[in-house]
Amino acid sequence: MGKYGKWVGLGIGWALGGPIGGLLGMVFGSMYDGMQSGTFEYGEQHPYVDSEVNRTRPGDFAASLIILSAAVMKADGKVLKSELEFVKQFFNQQFGTALAKENILMLREILKQEIDVRAVSSQIKRYMDYPSRIQLLHYLFGISKADGHIHAKEVEMIEMISAGLGISSADFTSVKAMFYKDINSAYEILEISVEATNDEVKKAYRKMAVKYHPDKVSHLGEQFRKAAKEKFQEVNAAYERIKKERGMK
Repeated sequence: MGKYGKWVGLGIGWALGGPIGGLLGMVFGSMYDGMQSGTFEYGEQHPYVDSEVNRTRPGDFAASLIILSAAVMKADGKVLKSELEFVKQFFNQQFGTALAKENILMLREILKQEIDVRAVSSQIKRYMDYPSRIQLLHYLFGISKADGHIHAKEVEMIEMISAGLGISSADFTSVKAMFYKDINSAYEILEISVEATNDEVKKAYRKMAVKYHPDKVSHLGEQFRKAAKEKFQEVNAAYERIKKERGMK
């Protein structure tokens, strides 16, 4: 296959797995080329490829994480060590050390590729339920804030991904407000305006408490359930702040 491995992988992956399959196919091809040249030592079939038909699995949650992680990490033109450490730690906790190591290897390769963010996000939307997509958005903001500062270009990238995932503008603003704290952030978290009545505040809180309940993403693994629990607590904290400001009971 020589140095054409990545292009053959791209064709196979795109045909069988959409834009995610195409990108992973190119990465697998690059790894194959690397093995031929001694760059990589990679003896086993990767878990994101079907062992029988060599087919990527569209919508695979871990693959989605890796690709969108890369898109956000390089949005501002540089990949920071703090961002990579955040992803490493998350993958270790979510997938275990062995698979996390393979995921990071893939991430490093994908960081070198051009990513069609809109196409990838659209594919993820077709295969992933809405609560999981919202939790994915939280994870991406976590990468952006790993160095203590969220770069404007990264916010633009996450907003583009959010739109492709089919997440409503209200939900995007709510998630963003959990990372950007200002005078109105408590209201934005509950997806209401400062002019909302007390009854509207209570109704919004009940709605958001259901939306962010950790059980909704328990199928994604303990790390995501833990993250969802933290966001659930953010909703509670926002409600308590508003209640205190208004003297509500």
